Amino acid sequence: MMTKTMTARACLVGAGLAIFTHSAWALLPIQHWSEPNGARVWLVESPAIPMVDVQIDFDAGARRDPAQQVGLSSSVGMMTAKGVRAHGSEKALDENALGEAWADLGASFDAGAERDGFVYSMRSLTDPELLGKASNLAARQIGEPSFPQDVWKRERSRWEAAIKEADTKPGTVASKAFAAAVYGSHPYGYQTTAQTLNRINVSDMQAFHGKYVQTCRARVSIVGALNKEQAQQLVRTLLSRLPAKKAGDCAALPEVPEVQPLAKAVDENLPFQSAQAHVLIGQPGIKRNNPDFLAILVGNHILGGGGFTSRLTQEVREKRGLSYSVGSGFSPGLNAGSFVVGLQTRPDQSAEAVQVSRDVVKKFVEEGPTEEELRDAKDNLIGGFALRIDSNRKLLGNVVNIAWNDLPLDYLEHWTDRVEALTAQDIRAAFQRMLQPGRMVTVQVGAKQ
Repeated sequence: MMTKTMTARACLVGAGLAIFTHSAWALLPIQHWSEPNGARVWLVESPAIPMVDVQIDFDAGARRDPAQQVGLSSSVGMMTAKGVRAHGSEKALDENALGEAWADLGASFDAGAERDGFVYSMRSLTDPELLGKASNLAARQIGEPSFPQDVWKRERSRWEAAIKEADTKPGTVASKAFAAAVYGSHPYGYQTTAQTLNRINVSDMQAFHGKYVQTCRARVSIVGALNKEQAQQLVRTLLSRLPAKKAGDCAALPEVPEVQPLAKAVDENLPFQSAQAHVLIGQPGIKRNNPDFLAILVGNHILGGGGFTSRLTQEVREKRGLSYSVGSGFSPGLNAGSFVVGLQTRPDQSAEAVQVSRDVVKKFVEEGPTEEELRDAKDNLIGGFALRIDSNRKLLGNVVNIAWNDLPLDYLEHWTDRVEALTAQDIRAAFQRMLQPGRMVTVQVGAKQ
């Protein structure tokens, strides 16, 4: 077993007109081990309240969808809540019975597909009787979903209607055009449509579940009032309805191809009757495990992620009044997610807003931040670090990040030190490695032609 420490800050707020805040550092160990069935486990014992939060991740997110069946992983996640099969003396449960069972336990369970991962999550009190019932019910949903055909047809129709309605909005049109241009044929750019949904059958969902949801592929993150022995029992129960596997039984999944850099600039100006033009500017960025991640995080805070203090806000909104809000972000994953600048503006101002935004990005890539900007960004990010881990759920999210991206167990412990150590040159170099301002995708929807 490997054990490192991560940092949590406890904040105590007094009542009355005067607010008293006291902060103290406490070290919470992350315990990490592998089960005989191949499941890998990360545990933080947080005994303050008698509750546990669990997340189980599989490499089975939307990037694993077949090109002709986009939405398959999300379909599996959605249908997990629609019923479980009968097993021995246990009766089958439909969606209503499942909802009532979870309500009776005062617990919650969710399943769904993200861009990279297929995720199950559970929250329960740690009272042994309640936790035992909750984990058994969760195990049935993980291992024995019924995928009822009639419910799938109903949900598919609802989903198709939601897609049709979303496509009437300029923001959706811009997002889809941007993703297609940035990612090309990579799965990150896939779009769920009525056509792809109609190619998905119950048998496809069953096959997807059987292929990817296996004990030997599970990464389990736990934060709560459990010790290691109790956590081991919880993990074994949660995965007990899946076919028995050993650590070496899982064949390697096929590699998902990397996102390719853009060969040239792409400009799309799509007509749309809208009071505001929607603008997205960007290109492929970095993977989450890239060593430049923290430099990009801090740099983007200065460029467009820091609200009213960011360069984009100052140049586009404050100095020129071209947009009420403007910002930038990046979405690194197991593959390179996009870097994007987003804004809305009057249709007749769109061209100017685009040019100013491009100029701000280009200058930042060329010159990097000033020392004053860097100091302010560090103070803001480091000062707000405690808010990233001030609840079990937030703490769980950070443990999941460590587990999913194979980060060091002491990642959080040294986060503020690593941010503090960054220089302006580090950020400038990282942005120059990530961005090529002359090869950006620019999508305008509803701009004046």
